[in-house]
Amino acid sequence: MSKKMQEKLLVFALGGVGEIGKNMYVVQYSNDIVVVDAGLKFPEEDMLGIDIVIPDISYLTENRDKVKAILITHGHEDHIGGLSYVLKQLNVPVYGTKLTLGLIEGKLKEAGLLGETKRIVIDADSEVQLGTIRASFFKTNHSIPDSIGVALDTPEGTIVHTGDFKFDYTPVNGQYADLKRMAEIGKKGVLALLSDSTNAERPGFTPSEKNVGEELEDIFHKSSQRVVVATFASNVHRIQQVINAAIATKRFVAVVGRSMVNVVTIASDLGYLHIPDGMIIEPEEVNKLAADRVVILCTGSQGEPMSALTRMARSTHRKVDILPGDTVIIAATPIPGNERYVGRTVDELFRLGAHVIYGPGSISGVHVSGHGSQEELKLMLNLIKPKYFIPIHGEYRMLRQHAQLGEAVGIERSRIFVVENGETVEFQGGLARKGPKVPAGNILIDGLGVGDVGNIVLRDRKLLSQDGILVVVVTLSKQDGGSIVSGPDIISRGFVYVRESEGLLDEATKIVTSTLNKLMHDKVNEWASLKTNVKDALGRFLYEQTRRRPMILPIIMEV
Repeated sequence: MSKKMQEKLLVFALGGVGEIGKNMYVVQYSNDIVVVDAGLKFPEEDMLGIDIVIPDISYLTENRDKVKAILITHGHEDHIGGLSYVLKQLNVPVYGTKLTLGLIEGKLKEAGLLGETKRIVIDADSEVQLGTIRASFFKTNHSIPDSIGVALDTPEGTIVHTGDFKFDYTPVNGQYADLKRMAEIGKKGVLALLSDSTNAERPGFTPSEKNVGEELEDIFHKSSQRVVVATFASNVHRIQQVINAAIATKRFVAVVGRSMVNVVTIASDLGYLHIPDGMIIEPEEVNKLAADRVVILCTGSQGEPMSALTRMARSTHRKVDILPGDTVIIAATPIPGNERYVGRTVDELFRLGAHVIYGPGSISGVHVSGHGSQEELKLMLNLIKPKYFIPIHGEYRMLRQHAQLGEAVGIERSRIFVVENGETVEFQGGLARKGPKVPAGNILIDGLGVGDVGNIVLRDRKLLSQDGILVVVVTLSKQDGGSIVSGPDIISRGFVYVRESEGLLDEATKIVTSTLNKLMHDKVNEWASLKTNVKDALGRFLYEQTRRRPMILPIIMEV
């Protein structure tokens, strides 16, 4: 048997399937591993106090000598946000287009990794040899410039990763999706396609970003006062549309929000944003100009509590207030789970007397998705013509819908793999099957702590948030057979208001005293047993009295 036949090609996701965000995909042949993207996702509601979530890369760190490179498809947070954390454990070269690397460099500078990270600029015509795997690229459309798809030629065959894409035939920046290149890749033969499933549930085509520009200009013309536009900081095309509409209506633009300022600075320095000199003004200057000469471009389209728009809505922003008659445009769709925050912000804006334009793109016309709908997903499948198909980048129902689209264009069901994070697809001799699982999951980041908050800590936080805590402090005598010298003192936080519950806490104190006295009488003096018995007795009593289960922390000292 030849060496080639013995080797297997493994393809799997460490993040990005069965979820939106934290995209990371791995292609491994023999001793060569190539990683595509390293994103983050935002915490779910039950992840109390968590800032962000990144993929578990323990498989990559265990095989660090095999990892040849990380290829980045585009500069969105769900594809680059985990990179600085990954590179701390895995110092490998990072390949990306000019704008993508520009955005990454800002993150690496903050993390103190800029000097030691090798960064290689690529474009759609680049080819890179990474051990036995050769990477080439093709242009795609997305809501950020310089987005690319990746073709990885391996000894087993070619794996194509689309990146995030749509087919926009009138792109704002003139970057057309390279259908010719995609068709050529498909013609040569593709073993497997990994394709973006975000809009797999949405029929038809995703409208062009150009439509948004026309709608924005129309709104700017009709608005007699200031216009506030909130969108994703990384949606550079949308930012350009706002600039263009401001030029057409002779308005100045104030950029508000740290991430928005960063992206506007980087994108304009690199030539991806075209802003006339003197058009950008400082937020402090907004009130000095006539109301119909101002546009405020800001973050907060997801109702994030600390974002610029949310603070404006609550009248807590230091530099900008919303005034009655202002027009506020929320040019984004809420990410699943954020609808309530967005709704709250919209309510506050209406209370301040603003005219608010929001809602799905079909209603307001001020937002279109950066992801292809069903007809575009079918077009990609028809261009690439893969032997096998792995839907990626989406929640499970989206992956399933995308699988059905694959069947609709003629791919046999047995050749479509809907996978979970960590489930591998193994290719050998041109045939594919489910392979062994690799470790995959969530690494939770809280402040400066990476991965030090796990399920047990989250469970404790949940318990504390629901029923509070009781601390029981008792001092026992060493000489006197363990008799109580002082206490028990009970300290309550988040359980009951002490001044109104003196009777309950007095009774609780008596129960702790009698429990300890009984244990001393029975010659039980192991600290673990004392604490467990106090917790059990007190927990039973409190549940009978209040139907609540606070966290009980006994602190026993000896003197």
